[in-house]
Amino acid sequence: MGSDWRPRMVALDIDGTLVDHLGVMPPEVRAAVRSVVAAGVPVVLATGRSWHGTQPVFDHLDLPYGPAVSSNGAVIVEYPPLTIRRQVTFDPTDVIEKVTRMAPEALIAVEEVGRGYRMTGEFPEGDLSGEMTIETLDQLSARPVTRVIIRDPERSDEEFVQLAEELGLHGVSYFIGYSAWLDIAPEAVDKSSALADIAGVWGIEAADVLALGDGRNDIEMLTWAGRGVALGEAPDEVKAVADHVTDDFLAGGTVTELARWF
Repeated sequence: MGSDWRPRMVALDIDGTLVDHLGVMPPEVRAAVRSVVAAGVPVVLATGRSWHGTQPVFDHLDLPYGPAVSSNGAVIVEYPPLTIRRQVTFDPTDVIEKVTRMAPEALIAVEEVGRGYRMTGEFPEGDLSGEMTIETLDQLSARPVTRVIIRDPERSDEEFVQLAEELGLHGVSYFIGYSAWLDIAPEAVDKSSALADIAGVWGIEAADVLALGDGRNDIEMLTWAGRGVALGEAPDEVKAVADHVTDDFLAGGTVTELARWF
C-alpha cells in the first residue's frame, strides 16, 4: 500500500464498530462517518443484523441513497426507498434437524427479510428486532431462508465454537458471535461476497476499500479489503487477519481510523 493510498469505499460493521453494546452511537463516531460522506466516498454498512435492525443506523447516519449489506451478506438492499437487490437463500431443514438433535435446548430463529423473525421460542430481550412469530420446527423448515440463528444463553462462546465444529455443517457458511450465537448463511455467502458485488458495480477494486470490524463474522471482509482494520477488542483470530488493529471502540478506535483518511 503506497503512501498516496486513499480509500475509494468504506465498509463498516455496526455492533462494536459504530455502536456500543447498548446500541448507542457516540456523536464522535457519527461525525467521523459524516466526514467520509462529505468527502464523496461511499459508506457501505456491512452487518450481521437483519435489514430491520440495520435501517435505524442507516437513518441515524443520514447516509445518501445506496446499498447496505445485512444478514452477513445474504441480503443487499438499496435504500431509501427500500429495494431488495440481492437475497440469497438456502434450505434450512438439515441445519435445524442437526441443531435440534445435538443442542435440543438451543433457541432457533429464521429471518423474514424486512419484517422480523420466525422462531422456536422467545430470544433474550434485545437480541432480535421486528415482528416475532413462534412456530414449530416443521414450519421453520418449510421454506428457504436467508439465515438460521442458533442461540443458547447457557453456553459459552467456546462451547458454541465446539458445537459448530461438531455439527459438521456443509453447504453453508457460519459465523460465531460473542454471546453464544451462531449465524448460519448460504454457502459462500459472507460480508465480503456482498461487498465485492457492490464494489464491482461501482468499478472499485478490493484494494481500494477500507473495512472496519470487530467480530468473527468480519474475518472475510477484513481479509478481502485493501485495508482491513480490527477494533482493539476483537478476538485474536480477527486481529490476526487484519492489516491494522486500532484502539478499542470506547477508546475511539473507529474515529481514529476514519480520521486518518478523512
